[in-house]
Amino acid sequence: MPGLAASDNSPPTAAPPPRRLSSPLPRRAPPSPSPSASSRVKPRKPSPSPTAFPADADDSLDNPDLGPFLLKQARDAMVSGEGGGAARALEFAERAARALERRGEGAELELAMSLHVAAAIHCGLGRHADAIPVLERAVAVVTPPAPAAKGEGEGEDGAAAAGGDDQQQQRAEPDQRGEEWSLAAFSGWMQLGDTHAMLGRMDESIACYGKGLEIQMAALGERDPRVAETCRYLAEAHVQALQFDEAEKLCRKALEIHREHSAPASLEEASDRRLMALILDAKGDYDGALEHLVLASMTMVANGRDIEVATIDVAIGNTYLALARFDEAVFSYQKALTVLKSARGDDHPTVASVYVRLADLYHRTGRLRESKSFCENALRVYAKPAPGAAPDEIAGGLMEIAAIYEALGDLDEALKLLQRALKLLEDSPGQWSTVAGIEAQMGVLYYMVGRYADSRNSFESAVAKLRASGERKSAFFGVLLNQMGLACVQLFKIDEAAQLFEEARAVLEQECGASHPDTLGVYSNLAAIYDAMGRVEDAIEILEHVLKVREEKLGTANPDVEDEKKRLAELLKEAGRSRNRKQKSLENLFVTNSQRAKKEAGRRWSNFGFRS
Repeated sequence: MPGLAASDNSPPTAAPPPRRLSSPLPRRAPPSPSPSASSRVKPRKPSPSPTAFPADADDSLDNPDLGPFLLKQARDAMVSGEGGGAARALEFAERAARALERRGEGAELELAMSLHVAAAIHCGLGRHADAIPVLERAVAVVTPPAPAAKGEGEGEDGAAAAGGDDQQQQRAEPDQRGEEWSLAAFSGWMQLGDTHAMLGRMDESIACYGKGLEIQMAALGERDPRVAETCRYLAEAHVQALQFDEAEKLCRKALEIHREHSAPASLEEASDRRLMALILDAKGDYDGALEHLVLASMTMVANGRDIEVATIDVAIGNTYLALARFDEAVFSYQKALTVLKSARGDDHPTVASVYVRLADLYHRTGRLRESKSFCENALRVYAKPAPGAAPDEIAGGLMEIAAIYEALGDLDEALKLLQRALKLLEDSPGQWSTVAGIEAQMGVLYYMVGRYADSRNSFESAVAKLRASGERKSAFFGVLLNQMGLACVQLFKIDEAAQLFEEARAVLEQECGASHPDTLGVYSNLAAIYDAMGRVEDAIEILEHVLKVREEKLGTANPDVEDEKKRLAELLKEAGRSRNRKQKSLENLFVTNSQRAKKEAGRRWSNFGFRS
């Protein structure tokens, strides 16, 4: 997690970052203001702030040397772990902040440093929400001052000429201070972004990273190598938020800067190419992704990084699989498997991940026996993984195996695997989106086996997590609302289902467009629920739109078009009769994708979408 601008002054027990990237922090340290009485500004009381620490009645806090001393004590307590450990260090850091606040002007950098230490301790204790206001206060303290107007002070030519040397010397100190403040503000914004990410608030996290990048570029220039590191950091955050266009722009910029400042075939360039390949793969540009992966692999081979080469070979195999070049995919997977077994052992999770990829490949090619065999090999590794295995890596593998078992028709075993994955991640910070995905997949399986109450509860929990994490505007969220509505229909909760379908329609219209198959599926279900509620005219209006779009997209002979015609004809017939109509089963009115969904590898949420 990024800390202060000075790497040697950063707290030793910061919270773990949500992404495994090298920190883009600058390496220079801002000098601390001199505590001498001759250079110290008269202290003034800080303005009250909702995020400031409470006032301390101890007059000893007026001692100008107390703040730096307490800050050093906080670091020492964190390192030693004695005398209360983190709690004692937090007390020192908070007292240091109060003492430095009393000093007023001239102590801003040290105050920001103490607030960073306090926030890092909160994160280390798992109290990320408590760290947010502390970091916001730290960022506000070191906001760079606004530059002075160019024409200011130029009215008198003689006075300007007489005091020119003195003014130039006086301007040097504020300029230097502004740069130091900018670097400290950059560190604060990055740490604040990491903390928001640990709480699953990706929108707020990306906004903080963006502000940090703007400050860093203003202080260091747009072509500085450290700016490239931050661009890649922010690009990965956009990837996690499924914002691939923004991620591609940032990753290209990082690649250009690294190619400009680094030696040919550098490791930094290889890292950029791997991220670019991931982005292009997600956008469906498999040929472009393959090109970047091959170049990255050549760089790693030249630098003797065998394990990284094996990891890239797995990604190359995934790309070949997406291109239906199955023989080349098998060769890449087997090559990677040999290296990983030799380097890390047979019980390492990375070995199991290759087993999972081979299982998926053989399932796609119809070799079901080999597919299930590789699934069992992977499960043996996940049952007793090597020490130090990351829970999120194991959970991800269990989710992929569950999808294969679901495709094989073994829904009970798929549910057991998803429950194991959920247990591994449910208490992990920064994993809310992943947990929501697991719960959504479990909701689909519960629906398919007829456990509609459990299905609705799983969908409800997933929706709540996505709302809390700020992912209310994604297509995945819209499809999830639709599936929860279908579960409510089966439980005869018609009003709740109608609200969910309407919200799903609004989200999918915004994200996918009115003619997208997922949006049309929601239209069809909303028409059915309106018909069940007696709103026949609304249902007819929606079905007429759906039928028109389907005829334009699919043609009049398509089976889906014929189904819509029959439904619309029935509603029109009813609209011309009396209101005393024959009751119809809701099950016949609704389109359930559990009967029609086609499994698509690499997109777990595709199981939630449907076509009418």
